[in-house]
Amino acid sequence: MKTIVAVKKLVYVYLVRYAEEQQDLALLSISTFQRGLKDPNQLIRASALRVLSSIRVPIIVPIMMLAIKEAASDMSPYVRKTAAHAIPKLYSLDSDQKDQLIEVIEKLLADKTTLVAGSVVMAFEEVCPERIDLIHKNYRKLCNLLIDVEEWGQVVIISMLTRYARTQFLSPTQNESLLEENPEKAFYGSEEDEAKGPGSEEAATAALPARKPYVMDPDHRLLLRNTKPLLQSRSAAVVMAVAQLYFHLAPKAEVGVIAKALVRLLRSHSEVQYVVLQNVATMSIKRRGMFEPYLKSFYIRSTDPTQIKILKLEVLTNLANETNTPTVLREFQTYIRSMDKDFVAATIQAIGRCATNIGRVRDTCLNGLVQLLSNRDELVVAESVVVIKKLLQMQPAQHGEIIKHLAKLTDNIQVPMARASILWLIGEYCEHVPKIAPDVLRKMAKSFTAEEDIVKLQIINLAAKLYLTNSKQTKLLTQYVLSLAKYDQNYDIRDRARFTRQLIVPSEQGGALSRHAKKLFLAPKPAPVLESSFKDRDHFQLGSLSHLLNAKATGYQELPDWPEEAPDPSVRNVEVPEWTKCSNREKRKEKEKPFYSDSEGESGPTESADSDPESESASDSKSSSESGSGESSSESDSEDQEEEKGRSSESEQSEEEGEKRKMKKKKKVPEGQGEGSSSEEDSDSSSGSSESERTSETEEEQVEPASWRKKTPPSGKSAPVAKEISLLDLEDFTPPSVQPVSPPTIVSTSLATDLEGLTLTDSPLVPSLLSPVVGVGRQELLHRVAGEGLAVDYTFSRQPFSGDPHMVSVHIHFSNSSDTPIKGLHVGTPKLPAGISIQEFPEIESLAPGESVTAVMGINFCDSTQAANFQLCTQTRQFYVSIQPPVGELMAPVFMSENEFKKEQGKLTGMSEITEKLTLPDTCRNDHIVVQRVTAVANLGRVPCGASDEYRFAGRTLTSGSLVLLTLDARPTGAAQLTVNSEKMVIGTMLVKDVVQALTQ
Repeated sequence: MKTIVAVKKLVYVYLVRYAEEQQDLALLSISTFQRGLKDPNQLIRASALRVLSSIRVPIIVPIMMLAIKEAASDMSPYVRKTAAHAIPKLYSLDSDQKDQLIEVIEKLLADKTTLVAGSVVMAFEEVCPERIDLIHKNYRKLCNLLIDVEEWGQVVIISMLTRYARTQFLSPTQNESLLEENPEKAFYGSEEDEAKGPGSEEAATAALPARKPYVMDPDHRLLLRNTKPLLQSRSAAVVMAVAQLYFHLAPKAEVGVIAKALVRLLRSHSEVQYVVLQNVATMSIKRRGMFEPYLKSFYIRSTDPTQIKILKLEVLTNLANETNTPTVLREFQTYIRSMDKDFVAATIQAIGRCATNIGRVRDTCLNGLVQLLSNRDELVVAESVVVIKKLLQMQPAQHGEIIKHLAKLTDNIQVPMARASILWLIGEYCEHVPKIAPDVLRKMAKSFTAEEDIVKLQIINLAAKLYLTNSKQTKLLTQYVLSLAKYDQNYDIRDRARFTRQLIVPSEQGGALSRHAKKLFLAPKPAPVLESSFKDRDHFQLGSLSHLLNAKATGYQELPDWPEEAPDPSVRNVEVPEWTKCSNREKRKEKEKPFYSDSEGESGPTESADSDPESESASDSKSSSESGSGESSSESDSEDQEEEKGRSSESEQSEEEGEKRKMKKKKKVPEGQGEGSSSEEDSDSSSGSSESERTSETEEEQVEPASWRKKTPPSGKSAPVAKEISLLDLEDFTPPSVQPVSPPTIVSTSLATDLEGLTLTDSPLVPSLLSPVVGVGRQELLHRVAGEGLAVDYTFSRQPFSGDPHMVSVHIHFSNSSDTPIKGLHVGTPKLPAGISIQEFPEIESLAPGESVTAVMGINFCDSTQAANFQLCTQTRQFYVSIQPPVGELMAPVFMSENEFKKEQGKLTGMSEITEKLTLPDTCRNDHIVVQRVTAVANLGRVPCGASDEYRFAGRTLTSGSLVLLTLDARPTGAAQLTVNSEKMVIGTMLVKDVVQALTQ
């Protein structure tokens, strides 16, 4: 019997793997799966449902719907969990089933087992995240079960509860000065609070009494208290999820508890460090005091990757204040000697930011930067010049000597940006160097034709300013420079020269304008503000992909604003049946210690309806974050563990078995030993209870419903009290190495099904997150008149094609508008150009009148826009059709960092670079509009960029995998510039044409 079960499991795993590729063959086994849904073994029932939901054929949607409804009522938690996993699959296949699926989700949300909780919340987030009313009656239960849910489920539930809390509770930061427990307001004050003057404080104080004092909702406190222990989780994702919840939901005085947990994650792998540091950099702007005690944890090691170094540098700069600035600057002085040039440039910019933010050290920083001007490395000198320019704008009158020193460097510095910065400084403050400025203009006039465009523009500005302030010495030089610029190849420079000549040289036509030349050229300019690139990034939810990319990713849900008035809290109350109350009173004396000790006080008797003996069994057989998730192991191990948990949860329904279990614990015999369960569950459950006891020491004591209390194994003698060791207190803690997870295949394996939605940064998934769902809309393939009632349209879905990743996935939409059924729809023998191939869709046996069907076929266009010609055949007719792809559909998006983009772009120059200038309309000056139009034309992924007016996108062609890099320099004034770098010059040229057309229409 065991052999038959094992063989069935293997066959089902095989079918899951190949069901989508061989759909016609998989359909033949539907009846077998239906029989499997009635099998006595829970693993067979779950595997049958998993395979049935993996066959993506619309014709079996009713069968899938019925199977999911039946599985949602199954006795086994493992089968109910599989039903929750199947819900998003059915919804993606047929969104018209949403109403019925919501009913199933509502039923599963009421499930009391931890095994189901994470999966059903994931289904809720995929299908109906807007139905927040489904969470009301399950809110308290989810909060209390959270600590026992597996790790990936904890992440999903915490993310959902964060959004829920932002819609149901009041902001804890309002009227915060009235709270008695807030002595640390100044310590956790934000930069915005520090910038306000005393007048604003008086106005705020006068306005506060008009509002009611803030009292935190008990359910809000329940969520914060029950998530706090998860900061000690071994999973970085769980810790990050709790950290973002506290940052977005907790009062300022309580947010500091997450700092130590996040610092602990910095000892993990570089990928984890990168994500954590991105979030810490954002937090450190609003909550500077949180991370000040851990300043040394952000010191940079020589072995850190460049991106980690720059992020740590960002955090150090944000944490710098008058007290620790000397220490931070000493660190920066060491970093400047690094061999990593990008890191050195970032360090110099960080020094400039420190000087800007902290006036007391401005002179010290400026002197240090001037010393760097004698450095042998030209890039260090150039970056120093740019930062010095910004600092001198704050106190120009005091630094005439520094300007003179910079003027001498024009003979040696060759970096265009540095030369342009020096010329701007000399022109702006020429009255401080009246003897040197004309000589600098003379030298620049000699080399004008050989300079870069940015330098030429500054030479023209310098000439104009000197003409207005010292025309005797510079009149001829100015005329010479303007005459050279008049014939320059760049029209921007020619226009600037003509405009400047008319402005500064009096004439009959321009006399009125020339009188205001000094006001235009020599007007006082405000000093620049050096700000962090993370300043406004907190409008994205922390820990999300959108926050990481600083761009809204596909599927991202905005974090709601706090409500002005608190919604009715009674919607979360659950009625308590009388029999439950009686049984709880009878058992109350038997329970010795609370299981979820942090949940007393606010919940009250309304929560007891959420529990019954089944929840106790689920707690005993829990799959907690400490015991590890069976999802991350192999399929067979996972299913064996789940089988034992399902058996135990089904068997523990009577008081007699509960007494037997207590006797076994007295004899120190692990429960379920005969069934093969491990003793780790007992140890982990005891550690979980001790953890809940530890967190309850500071809370008020209150009697809870008996069903929430955990039975503790009695012992003959009291054990010595051991010192509790927290993961956060281990100074030399080194987390175990995590085995790399292989990227999921296109056809879901059973393991991938169980872990659906968990993958965070696997490269095959990132493009699908960054790209739009569909680019070009539906296009007609066969008109209903020519097709004698058969109308055919097609769309490019931009999803990976299951049969061959080199193929473009094309969705073919068939519609029968005739009065008779159309039978035997299939693809005839195609006549294709060399290199192009297609993978046909399964034959459609019959298409009834008025019915519509969608099929998927793959086409390998071989990186060309040649049309794929083939025949659509029925039993009686043949129709010749043709599909020609836009060039933007021949590629897939790629995610890369800014440095990687620049590195790859440097390799694709010369013939591989196509540049086009264009004028962006006013309607296309918005960041969102630009990204939307570019990605609608080309299936590219956006690359992070530090410049606000520059957009970068990257992708690879599907067939050859050649890189396609697109850069749009949308400068505020003048023409924008579009650049495409690609080995495929034909693709690059066509792509430029399409993108220009999309942006200028």
